[in-house]
Amino acid sequence: MHCCWFGKTFVGLIAAAGAGLGAFSSTAAAETRHISFTIEDTILTLSGKQTFHTFSFNGQTPGPLIHVTEGDDVEVEVENNTTLPHTIHWHGMFQRGSWKNDGVPGTTQAAIAPGETFTYRFKAEPSGTMWYHCHVNVNEHVAMRGMWGPLIVDPKDPPPIEKEVTKDYILMFSSWVSNWANKPGEGGVPGDVPDFFTVNGKAFPETQPLRIKKGDVVRIRLIGAGDEMHSIHIHGHDFEVYAKDGRPLANPYPADTILFGPGERYDLILRADNPGIWMVHDHIDKHTVNGKNPMGGMMTTIEYAEIPVKDQAFYTWKDKNFVPDFYYEESLKKPLGMHENPAFKGVPAP
Repeated sequence: MHCCWFGKTFVGLIAAAGAGLGAFSSTAAAETRHISFTIEDTILTLSGKQTFHTFSFNGQTPGPLIHVTEGDDVEVEVENNTTLPHTIHWHGMFQRGSWKNDGVPGTTQAAIAPGETFTYRFKAEPSGTMWYHCHVNVNEHVAMRGMWGPLIVDPKDPPPIEKEVTKDYILMFSSWVSNWANKPGEGGVPGDVPDFFTVNGKAFPETQPLRIKKGDVVRIRLIGAGDEMHSIHIHGHDFEVYAKDGRPLANPYPADTILFGPGERYDLILRADNPGIWMVHDHIDKHTVNGKNPMGGMMTTIEYAEIPVKDQAFYTWKDKNFVPDFYYEESLKKPLGMHENPAFKGVPAP
């Protein structure tokens, strides 16, 4: 059903142009984007042997990237192939004149029952780093079963700093309670203690490095997809806190650690000026474990091209099998639309 990275249909492809990642869509006219989703019961591997029953979009967690331009008309057909009801909330969208497409069961629509299809129609506004997620039993479906994905809305007229960006990464943070791993329809209750913590659905060492080179202008989009607070620290650099919840800040500020919570998004701009191999991790220490084992969870590295990784005998990932597009960095370069990602695919639940 998902034979290509656009879903069933995609109207109005726009070719990439210019050196900056944001340049290809800055002058684009509004288009109608037709997208198709299925919701599937999927088994996802978080790390090692730890699997989790998820309700995934097109068989993957995080879900496919939706990348559009401010003002585009978006139509998303959703087919529910699970045994539980679901919706999709388009977190950050104004839904002016389209409130019935906000995706909240019992408020804006009836939930999409098993075997049923629903089509959402809305205008992509405002621009920025947004996301989508289920709004049925969010305690379980979102916080613990992987029903989320990124929604990136390019501005019609990008600010100068966005035109400078040469590398663009999306990081979605979530926590998991292994006691409920194989019990779909349960969990997300008071007293749950998360014991696995992931970036884009994987826990260290199953995460991937961010590969950059000196001189890059790096945009790092942080999305709090779970129900925990996070304190992300990047070693060896200050970054500029550029945007909050998709909106550029009137007064961006430098930092090396950023605190954010559920549903929040922060865009960081990092100027790559210090070649090395640098740790990126959650400074809430309990988020860097896999079950009862330390040195896991929400950790990754930044690798500069100028440093020969394989020559660093002490480096944990010197022989790592690199998986591209783990942070949607390749998908963000493609023409606008929906982009699936094999790196995030699970296997169908039995």
